[in-house]
Amino acid sequence: MDIYTIIFLALAVFIFLRLRNVLGQRTGSERPPYDGAARDVLQRTQDNNVVPIPGALIDQAPLAPTADATPAPDRWKNLAEPGSSLAVGLDAIAAQDSSFDPKHFLSGARSAYEMIVLAFANGDRRALKDLLSSEVYESFDAVIKDREKREQKTETRFVSIEKAELTGAEVRDRTSQLTVRFVSQMISVTRDKAGTIVDGNADKISDITDVWTFARDTSSRDPNWKLVGTGSTN
Repeated sequence: MDIYTIIFLALAVFIFLRLRNVLGQRTGSERPPYDGAARDVLQRTQDNNVVPIPGALIDQAPLAPTADATPAPDRWKNLAEPGSSLAVGLDAIAAQDSSFDPKHFLSGARSAYEMIVLAFANGDRRALKDLLSSEVYESFDAVIKDREKREQKTETRFVSIEKAELTGAEVRDRTSQLTVRFVSQMISVTRDKAGTIVDGNADKISDITDVWTFARDTSSRDPNWKLVGTGSTN
């Protein structure tokens, strides 16, 4: 070897020893690089169902609660007055279901309201079964059977849903209940076998106010709310 080769070898050994002192050696007991990751990573699908993202992540200790866990007084702004029975009921529901979003619920309730009214008018029992509690379904089914017996058909057309507002909220055991007041405009008539109108007016828009109560078992995996009570005024 020439002198330059010896010098380069000496430098290489020197650098290796320095790096070893700085970085250390692996002992086999190092913590995984993702030790701080959460146990479950969740993503929300477009229909708001929660599903776990695949992949094994490392456990971590639960986060300590914040010093002040008191809900903000305006958390239900534009939905309920602070301190009102409605606000207290919403707090109780949110305490049992951290994913509860009353604005999202109202959006879904508007859609359910229209679907139920039209399904009832059309005698669509299959659609009603998915949206109603068994008791309410039996009541609706009885009216549909009576129409069929009389050979009558109901025609309903929505003009608009002017308002959908929460008027009540409570938790009974593990069941959350929300009451919604719907204000809508629609045209509805009932015709006999010959097509003659026996009830309603095909040229008149009626102002309808319905007060419906929806319920959901928060201990269930089923995220759907079902209609459990109805009332209406013209």
